[in-house]
Amino acid sequence: MDAHLRARLKDKKRIVIKIGSSSLQHPETGDLDYIRMEVLVRELCDLRNQGKDVVLVSSGAIAAGRKAVHIKDINREHGERHIAVKQACAAIGQARLMMTYQKLFAEYNQVTAQILMTKNTIVDNLNRYNAHNTFTELLRMGVIPIVNENDTIATYEIEIGDNDTLSAVVAALIDADLLILLSDIDGLYTDDPRKNDRAQFVHTVEHIDEKLMEMGKKSTGSNVGTGGMNTKLVAARIATGIGADMVIAGSEDIRIIHRIMDGRDLGTFFCADKNERFDLIDFIEHYND
Repeated sequence: MDAHLRARLKDKKRIVIKIGSSSLQHPETGDLDYIRMEVLVRELCDLRNQGKDVVLVSSGAIAAGRKAVHIKDINREHGERHIAVKQACAAIGQARLMMTYQKLFAEYNQVTAQILMTKNTIVDNLNRYNAHNTFTELLRMGVIPIVNENDTIATYEIEIGDNDTLSAVVAALIDADLLILLSDIDGLYTDDPRKNDRAQFVHTVEHIDEKLMEMGKKSTGSNVGTGGMNTKLVAARIATGIGADMVIAGSEDIRIIHRIMDGRDLGTFFCADKNERFDLIDFIEHYND
């Protein structure tokens, strides 16, 4: 059964791939890991060369900006000004991140575009309509959009808050048929494997229920990311609910992308389980309430 489900990944046509901050940086220094980024770009360009639509949701702007201006801990070092400092770091880091992506994608003659979103992009009807049209036209042109939350202006009231959820929202917005979340953990376990050596790996999830959601403890192995397994399961609920398959996989070897697309048994596979009653707008409006 699992092999049959995995085999259908080969035929996916519109794919959203999310990669987190910790997967793009050297843990020792916090600087961008150019080798890993180059491999990521090569994998995405190869998917595009197969005629597939590809969207990248990439974290890393705040971390890159923080590193550029030599800030180790925004909250501790800047107190009440931490929101403004965080937004300033995002402005610095997003430019540096996109410049690096543009150079790498250009090596493969691939055009990219930047799209920055907030909660208002989704819940406002006109904004959502315009965002959908922009994505549609970019994909029609063969462009690979690179998406991030607009951390330069986002505050608690209008932020989605994590790129796991954002990537699922993007998948819903563009009618993607596959979402891949690359993370510092290689999939879903029955418990946190870093704390419980008896935790069992979950290869396939056919239906997401409340018991499964309880496995999503808010923990992450990184101090630069914003999402733990909880946010990944929220993303899975959105993606499968709108009719897309989803895979959570480790980012230690970025080449895992083409192996997943080949149908290999890697990561945790979440089966599409379309829910006609799922209301994306209502979900996002109340997310983080």
